[in-house]
Amino acid sequence: MDDNTNWTPSPDDNILDLTDKNLINEYEAKGIATAELFVFELDSETEISTQLLLEIHKIAFSELYDWAGTWRTTTVTVGQLTPPDPSKVLQLIYQFIDNLNFKIRNAETVQDHIDCLTFAHYEFVRIHPFNNGNGRTGRILMNIVALKFGYKPLELYYREGDSRRTYIDAMKLADNGNFEPLTTLIRKELTTF
Repeated sequence: MDDNTNWTPSPDDNILDLTDKNLINEYEAKGIATAELFVFELDSETEISTQLLLEIHKIAFSELYDWAGTWRTTTVTVGQLTPPDPSKVLQLIYQFIDNLNFKIRNAETVQDHIDCLTFAHYEFVRIHPFNNGNGRTGRILMNIVALKFGYKPLELYYREGDSRRTYIDAMKLADNGNFEPLTTLIRKELTTF
């Protein structure tokens, strides 16, 4: 893809030595599904923590990658965004989690919920704490927050059609301080149980 948003390590970077991208994608999809099931089984009172984020990432990606469940130690570029230096990841993640848990505890209105969901997803992806799988892990994190507020999991985009492009464009606008398109995507997906 020409927007550099679906970077996957080269085949020699996976522990199964897979070279078929479709097979790699199948393994990753299976791991994400397993992580989503793990999240659905969490108690709604489970507080979001660094340990929880590491566990989710490890569940999602450990079948393929030895870096699964570990913080990023390399500099990466995602489209036009250069995430923070790896030496800042841990501090930023701790600050993010503190802010996120504060926002969750104090959210009262539907708009507060939407703002919290937007913050959860965007800030996590902006920090980009893992080598890969940050968008997928960020969507799982956002859905933990949604479940805490009594909403069904959100699907911000679908592989088919233009929805992925709309999502990427919304994230790029958020990079420039315009969160309305991302907030609108989240608002459209918000459904209570």
